Amino acid sequence: MRHPKAWIGGGAAAVAAAGAIAVTGAAAADHDSEQPITGDALERASAAALDHTGGGTVTGTEAGDEEGFYEVEVTLDDGTQVDVHLDKDFTVLGDESDGAGGD
Repeated sequence: MRHPKAWIGGGAAAVAAAGAIAVTGAAAADHDSEQPITGDALERASAAALDHTGGGTVTGTEAGDEEGFYEVEVTLDDGTQVDVHLDKDFTVLGDESDGAGGD
C-alpha cells in the first residue's frame, strides 16, 4: 500500500466537503420555504400592516422574512401590492410597493 495516510486524509476532506454542501443546501432550502404567519401573531401582524398602509386586504404573510421577522402582503383598493416588514414585536420596519395597480 502506498501512502495510506494520503488516502485517509483525502477521504476525510471529501466527507467534510460533502457535509458542508449538505448543510448549505439545507439552509438554502429552509430560507426558501415560506411559512405563513398563524394564530395571534397573524392577527397582530395583519393589524399592524393594515394600520401602516391605511387599509387594504391582507393577501399573504410570511414568518421568518429576510427583511424582518414578519412580512405581510397587503393589496390596496387600487390593486397596488405592498409588502410590510415587521420586527418580532410587530413594529413596522419598512415596506416595498410594486407601484400603482392595474395591468
